Amino acid sequence: MKLIVELSGEHPDLPFAELEVVGTIIDKRAQVAVVESRDPRATRRLAMAHTVLEYLGDSPADPDTFTAMVRDLGITAEGPFAARVRKMAGSAMQVTVPDLERRIGSIIRGEVDLGNPACEYRAILSGDRCYFGKVIFTGDRPSYELRRPGTRTFFHPGVMMPRLARTLVNISLVAPGELLLDPFCGTGGIVLEAILIGARGIGSDIDPVMVSGSRNNVQAAEFVQADTGCLPFSDASIDAVVTDLPYGQSVSIVAGSLDDLYHDALSEIRRILMPGRRAIVVTHQDISRQAAGIFSVRACYAQRVHKSLTRRILVLER
Repeated sequence: MKLIVELSGEHPDLPFAELEVVGTIIDKRAQVAVVESRDPRATRRLAMAHTVLEYLGDSPADPDTFTAMVRDLGITAEGPFAARVRKMAGSAMQVTVPDLERRIGSIIRGEVDLGNPACEYRAILSGDRCYFGKVIFTGDRPSYELRRPGTRTFFHPGVMMPRLARTLVNISLVAPGELLLDPFCGTGGIVLEAILIGARGIGSDIDPVMVSGSRNNVQAAEFVQADTGCLPFSDASIDAVVTDLPYGQSVSIVAGSLDDLYHDALSEIRRILMPGRRAIVVTHQDISRQAAGIFSVRACYAQRVHKSLTRRILVLER
């Protein structure tokens, strides 16, 4: 099924990267993509998607051409409907949003109800294109706020926020029923996001306090105390790995140095990961050259946290 996905603008690449878990991108502009999806229901797992639409059509960024395209669709709404327009920065469409909404509302046959519509038709204007579809899913942003680290039974500062954790779980391409490991599990946030999309989650950490806290936070998952340089898992037994590697002077480095820790951890992750599968590794320094000696590096993304901290997100494949 062809879908239009309206994306978050908080990062230029990550919202597009997680779309691979639901299908193939066949067209894209700023904050919007057209995706050929194997299972449209899977879009509900996306963290950086605002709205998902059934694709109805697209046109150049010209109001008359767009209006003709909508008219040619001959749409009759099944109940009261609303027409909405989202205009992204940089759109070449020379028309106001209210004017285009009125045009769409006058073309579609049926009763307009902006307050309580049974269905919504939406145009997304981005760059030189106008995309048009029927809304089938709106992202559940409040649920991520409810899961923010400070609300958990066990809290530790500096952990990853739920939306980024879910995004990385999606980029790992783990499927429901498959096994995802976080070998530096901290408070269990990444494992929790894996559980919520139907995967099986396992976390490990060398710190027994973190293991105990994660067990309290995510009771549906398994957590074990383990040194990441010697993980208690068989060769090629894990479907996906997502983890945030430790950093900073406050971290207890059993391996002796961060470089040794990273090398040992990457080597062990490769050993336990199934061939052809992904490990998503977050660091706070560029270790892509080191990782390339152990894995195939499929992508590297940078996310600025604040002026002195930038996350490096590596997509690795065995």
